[in-house]
Amino acid sequence: MRIVHLANHAQTIGNGTVNMMVDLACMQARMGQEVVVASSGGGFEPLLRRHGITHISLQQSRQPWRVPSMIAGFNRLIDRFDPDIVHAHMMTGALISRFGSMRRRFALVTTVHHELQKSASLVRAGDRMVAVSRGLALDLEARGIGPARMSIVLNGAVGAPRLVTRPAAKPVRLKHPNIVCVAGMYRRKGIADLLEAFALVREQSASEREFMPEPHLYLVGEGPDRGSMEALAAELGIAEVTHFTGFVADARPYFTSADVFALLSRQDPSPLVIAEAREAGCAIVATRVGGIPEMLDEGAAGLLVPAGDIGQAASKLRWLLLDRPAREQLAARAGQNLQPLSVERVCNEYLAVYQQALTEREAMKRRQVNLDARTPRTTDGAI
Repeated sequence: MRIVHLANHAQTIGNGTVNMMVDLACMQARMGQEVVVASSGGGFEPLLRRHGITHISLQQSRQPWRVPSMIAGFNRLIDRFDPDIVHAHMMTGALISRFGSMRRRFALVTTVHHELQKSASLVRAGDRMVAVSRGLALDLEARGIGPARMSIVLNGAVGAPRLVTRPAAKPVRLKHPNIVCVAGMYRRKGIADLLEAFALVREQSASEREFMPEPHLYLVGEGPDRGSMEALAAELGIAEVTHFTGFVADARPYFTSADVFALLSRQDPSPLVIAEAREAGCAIVATRVGGIPEMLDEGAAGLLVPAGDIGQAASKLRWLLLDRPAREQLAARAGQNLQPLSVERVCNEYLAVYQQALTEREAMKRRQVNLDARTPRTTDGAI
């Protein structure tokens, strides 16, 4: 099968959509598919080349004046590779795929990676649409996108090619006990909630220093809200025990050094870091939003708390920091049943979606041919 993946870029900046696309493309190439990635490029290009994947430079922009050049570039790409499947991971790619080649042979598959995209409803442009969790699919249905052409493929990152082929990252020395969060510095990731919960943990543990030394919080990630989060840490009086590391390309040493991994997102359709934390065997506390419950086996592989409930999050975090046997038991549960979060499973399910899209497209073409054959016409072409 010839597959073209479309994304805005292939940069190594911690973008979950790009990370998922790169893992999927590499796994498909390993399985013998002929894979092309079209984007504006980035640090993942050498990895793609090592997997035998052709990378084509294709600028994708929402600026209207760039549309003609984008469509022209896309049509050249299609003429060159004649793909069976075009898989668009961002909505710009979905639109140029839909309207760039009007007499297309390929089937168009679009993935919605999060409902926050104002243009998420544009997945209707695809022959087959994919939501990255059941939670996201329900959100899309509430926005009027029917389930008839929608599939669900839960994200996974266990055995991720972008990580397993990297040289071993240097170990990190974290202070213990600790809580680690790997996430972009965005309010929707619940960073402010985690800071407030950690402040409660520290306050409540002040009288128990003989049982637990002062805890530390490590926030691994970068983003536009970092400044305001640092200010909040200072306001809460926890700045000296809160460590903002910035973006880390390979966060595995932080996972393996974590006493507790926390992700208190307010919105999160299918975060790859949950799969990465489970693969590392972390004790996990996370919010019951989006696809997180699905990725934690509905609470069997991690503790789930309501989004925005600072008190309950603090209580669970403090308990795990104090109770080592409970923490170790939860970590062991996190490391079980990992196959549903593997990139191999994700790849197989997408290949099935591709085949379904091709079958449905062929059936639609046959129906159109039969309809045309039954339509009477005059010699001058008029009905």
